Amino acid sequence: MREFVCQNRKYVFDFLNDGEAALFFSGGEIKKLGDELYPFAPDRNFYYLTGISDKNIILYMEKARGECRQVLFTERPDPEKEKWTGAVLKPEEAKELSGIENIMFTDELNSEIEDSLFKNRITKVYLDLEKRLFSDSSPALRFGKFLRKSYPHIAVGDIYPYLSDKRTVKADFEIENIKKAIEITKNGIYAMMKNVRPGMYEYEAEAYFDFELKRAGVFDKAFTSIVASGINGAVLHYSKNNSIIKNGSLLLCDVGAAWNLYSGDITRTFPGGGKFTDRHRFFYSIVLEGNYMIQDIIKEGVPFKSLNESLKKYYAKELKTIGLIKDSSDVSKYYWHNVSHLLGLETHDAGRHNEGLLKEGMVLTVEPGLYIAEEEIGIRIEDDVLVKRDGCVNLSSDIIKEPEDIENFMK
Repeated sequence: MREFVCQNRKYVFDFLNDGEAALFFSGGEIKKLGDELYPFAPDRNFYYLTGISDKNIILYMEKARGECRQVLFTERPDPEKEKWTGAVLKPEEAKELSGIENIMFTDELNSEIEDSLFKNRITKVYLDLEKRLFSDSSPALRFGKFLRKSYPHIAVGDIYPYLSDKRTVKADFEIENIKKAIEITKNGIYAMMKNVRPGMYEYEAEAYFDFELKRAGVFDKAFTSIVASGINGAVLHYSKNNSIIKNGSLLLCDVGAAWNLYSGDITRTFPGGGKFTDRHRFFYSIVLEGNYMIQDIIKEGVPFKSLNESLKKYYAKELKTIGLIKDSSDVSKYYWHNVSHLLGLETHDAGRHNEGLLKEGMVLTVEPGLYIAEEEIGIRIEDDVLVKRDGCVNLSSDIIKEPEDIENFMK
């Protein structure tokens, strides 16, 4: 990990011109109610550069007079506060994780940066201004306002697009973490398959998944689990998980463990009673063939958008043949999302993949689905694949998805 994040910071120094700096924030906790806070999630670009997942840590990097300098600011220990909330990250721990030798405390941040901006004649400061954030709740946005007000002669730039593009191609370290997340996700899915019964609530099936994650030392899911039976499977982001699983219904489980903040994202659809009906198996086979077809297309240089276009053409042909639709435009009635997205430190990972070509080292989901609400059918089959020069490697290939294998397993 340490070698990995040191290399990532070199990318930032390569990006900076002489007389430029960059500032990154791990983020802070958000109040939920009363004295309770939402679980903390570190900024992923900060983690990508430091390997640190603690709150209220700040990284400052600058290139001036031909030299590169980096400082990590951690919280100053407060013995009284630590009685309530535990110890903060110690300087020696921060050094070990990040490989940064120069450690200071956050209460020294303003004076240190102000001094550095003046002495080193910094003309531009880059911040991680993620475009999806439109409020001033981001510490980067607040610091940007401070800079514009206090130092109007210093330009403020956005380094988010650059880091997002860097993150699209995964290092070996990242791929191993994703594979571990997938392995744990597999065990959770199998626990659901083994224990699900008609008459059980969706959240009871979900509990078997949760237990396997906790047993493996996973405390953060990649996302809120979707455990959807019957017509609920036709709601793309259904997450209530509070309906009874009826006999003869399908159970769509879109779930993922996170390992070292790297996500697994797998969907398997299986019969709540252990056996597919003929109608369910018929539609399931269409989706399964779409899953294999898209994987056969994926390789370096393929336009990302073409994956979804290919799936829609396939669906149009199949659904016309069986009389479910009359025109290709009607496919959107039964399938309306994208067949793929990038996967990594975020489940829908950073990167402008929609605008370009697939690159070797990208990790993608492949998730065709069909949602036939009038028949209370929702089917999605999702795998995670690694793009290679001449094809792709299915990282989740050992999670069963053939209908016969599922039925035999559930016996």
